[in-house]
Amino acid sequence: MTDEVKGVLAMIGACTVWGLSGIYYKLLDDVPPIEILCHRTFWGFIFFLCVLAIQGRLRALPMALNTPRTFGIVAIAAFMISLNWFVFITSIHLDHATEASMGYYIFPLVAVLAGAVFYKEKLNRPQLISVALATVAVTILSFGLQVAPWVALILAFSFAVYGVVKKSLATGPVVSVTAEVAVLSPFAIGWLAVIHSRGEGHFGAELTTTLMLMLAGIITAIPLILFSYAARRVSMASIGLVQYLNPTLQFLVATLIFREVFTLWHAIAFALIWTALAIYTASSWRRGRAARKAARAAATSGTAL
Repeated sequence: MTDEVKGVLAMIGACTVWGLSGIYYKLLDDVPPIEILCHRTFWGFIFFLCVLAIQGRLRALPMALNTPRTFGIVAIAAFMISLNWFVFITSIHLDHATEASMGYYIFPLVAVLAGAVFYKEKLNRPQLISVALATVAVTILSFGLQVAPWVALILAFSFAVYGVVKKSLATGPVVSVTAEVAVLSPFAIGWLAVIHSRGEGHFGAELTTTLMLMLAGIITAIPLILFSYAARRVSMASIGLVQYLNPTLQFLVATLIFREVFTLWHAIAFALIWTALAIYTASSWRRGRAARKAARAAATSGTAL
């Protein structure tokens, strides 16, 4: 099995965990989202510490936070990812999983827009068309439902900003995510201490719920590690294509398992978004192939010389 095949399988594994995680959080429907988020953060931190200890890289953690600039960047990234996690968990509890899947569908298009705004990256025609179609989709859904799809917008933009911030960090993905949950953990522990002092905490009250709250950290960590493994072995075009498995599984879970309402306005909006993604993905795939051909041609020319 080649490294690329292993990378694709790792990416499929990560997206499958992300796509089906809504089922897991639905089973914790009796636990407030903020409490789940705190446990997800704390136990994720413990798990990542164990991973770094096994790898012999614990010293890399304080180095990722050793200057005010890097600490500030990590803090912003931590806030954005915690906002993303909290809104996603809340959307599951409030029966807005369909809208959450829309957020992760439009995220790549928002990321393209963020690249243009923050890094002055020029958008080609297919990208402009894709962003325009996504904008029309959100506008139509807002008009039809008489309310903006805030869940989708917050998820897409918070993850896009998270990506923009992460680009300025030189540390590896596992170390940087560990640093993020390290920054968040004192707040998580503080909030858990408050609710348990009031007798409102769910941890320890019942075995199944307690174990599920602990495992929420592992469910957070494992797909990130798989994604990191895949990113080093698979082309960005392939990663971009496979990552649509995540919102697709979320959409299927929302409509087929959770039986959420799916109106005509949803159908129109999703059709536009899927069209936008098809245009965007086809364009990215063609550009990726052209770049690989150019690289092979240059290599062949260099060998001939």
